[in-house]
Amino acid sequence: MKNVFSALIAALKSQFHPRMLALVLWPALSAIFLWGGLALFFWSDWVRMAAQWLQQTPAEQWLMHGFLAAASGYFISLVLLMLLLPLIYVTALVITAVFAMPAMVEHVASHHYPHLQRKHGGTFTGSVINSLKAVFIYLLLWLLTLPLWLFTLFAGILPIILAAYLNQRLFRYDALAEHASAAEYQQVLEQSSGQMYVLGALAGLLQYIPLLNIFSAIYIGLAYTHLCLANLDRIRSNAGNSLPAD
Repeated sequence: MKNVFSALIAALKSQFHPRMLALVLWPALSAIFLWGGLALFFWSDWVRMAAQWLQQTPAEQWLMHGFLAAASGYFISLVLLMLLLPLIYVTALVITAVFAMPAMVEHVASHHYPHLQRKHGGTFTGSVINSLKAVFIYLLLWLLTLPLWLFTLFAGILPIILAAYLNQRLFRYDALAEHASAAEYQQVLEQSSGQMYVLGALAGLLQYIPLLNIFSAIYIGLAYTHLCLANLDRIRSNAGNSLPAD
């Protein structure tokens, strides 16, 4: 836990560097404009498809009577908005991971780990593939567990668990791609997997804070960069200390 909190504090300090502040807005604004534009053109189609889906569920029987019948349209719109918010959040994270992480890694490495050798174990193509896999699994789990969010006590826990998975899966690759070899990347994952999930869960709490949840992607990326590079540096130092003396 000490390493996780150290990464969070270091990320907060890095966040206020002018170069990092310049990155804060554009991933979130890009995600908002993307989904806002799609909603502008396709909202009526989405409402119609949601209504058709609702008619095939048991909920349709009690939504067709009295006040609930009149409110069903608002209910569908509310559900669609609930779907849009995590999509905006996830899109901002993906944009940050794929396009903004190189600048963040360069900033953190040059200020805190200038001695760390770059072994270029990752690629841009690998980053894109990793992001697509992470988002696919996250959205699949999100859809499968959606009924639990709405009707059980798990509503406050499941989003954090899923956010922990998404955050660590998205950012660990890009945080290490420039500096770690493929073997070192696996070694960091083996030794730091628990820390990455804890960091992802703590970062997931940000999604409950309006506005901050959308604009937090850069901070999360910086925290993972600090954590991953610190652990990589520690692994190399331990490996160097274990070498036999001449």
